[in-house]
Amino acid sequence: MFINLKILCVLFSSVLAINIAMNKTSQSQTSYIPDVYSETSKGEYTIKQGGIIRGSNVLKNIALIFTGGDFNDGGDYIEKVLSKKNVKASFFFTGDFYRCPDNKKLIKKLVKNGYYLGPHSDKHLLYCSWEKRDSLLITKDKFISDLLANYERMKPFGIIKENAAYFMPPYEWYNDSISTWTKELGLTLINFTPGTLSNADYTIPSMKNYQTSEEIFNSITDYERNNPEGLNGFFLLLHIGTHPDRKDKFYFRLEELIDFLEQRGYSFLRIDEMLNN
Repeated sequence: MFINLKILCVLFSSVLAINIAMNKTSQSQTSYIPDVYSETSKGEYTIKQGGIIRGSNVLKNIALIFTGGDFNDGGDYIEKVLSKKNVKASFFFTGDFYRCPDNKKLIKKLVKNGYYLGPHSDKHLLYCSWEKRDSLLITKDKFISDLLANYERMKPFGIIKENAAYFMPPYEWYNDSISTWTKELGLTLINFTPGTLSNADYTIPSMKNYQTSEEIFNSITDYERNNPEGLNGFFLLLHIGTHPDRKDKFYFRLEELIDFLEQRGYSFLRIDEMLNN
């Protein structure tokens, strides 16, 4: 009887150990995965969290991308430079930007001159936690209703979903779930290519991450010179406007930046051209 009881204890301990191991395995499969491990190549594109963040790194093409929400102070100047240099670009605006009467003239001009215009969410929502990216802050229904509301604001300018299927998420922050929901709507999520400080052109002096226009410009030129693939296939993100507290507006360096990139042999494509080539 003593031996049988001992055997039963051993068997119980083994089963318990197996269950603990299985639980740990299950937990590790659903745990948070750092961003650094989520970037993969798929054909000619670089994918991160299900979104395309870079085109072909073989071809010397760049997609200049401008996003807009609260501010548009650089809009007219940016369009003037792009027209002067005959450079193609893409613009992603929130629903609030599209519905603002002050932006109507600019948007019509951008459409008329053949730039790509797409959605940036209706209300510029934060989709997921900054600290733990896999933790959603919105429901699927809220995501869909907000994004479709963005498209409704685009319709008065002749922009329909079928012709504007690329989507730039608000805050340029998303996760695999957001990418999947985007795809289910027949759309493709894209994001800026990391490596430069171009997307920091919105920062103001009171922010810890403030970057001057000189620092931003140098980060782009240094990256181009110091990486074997340069800026090939880059989605270079800038903002069409910034807070009044930022006096050092990077968009005033746009023509200088274009000149540098053209001298280095780059061509500028709309995002749809970049990803359809």
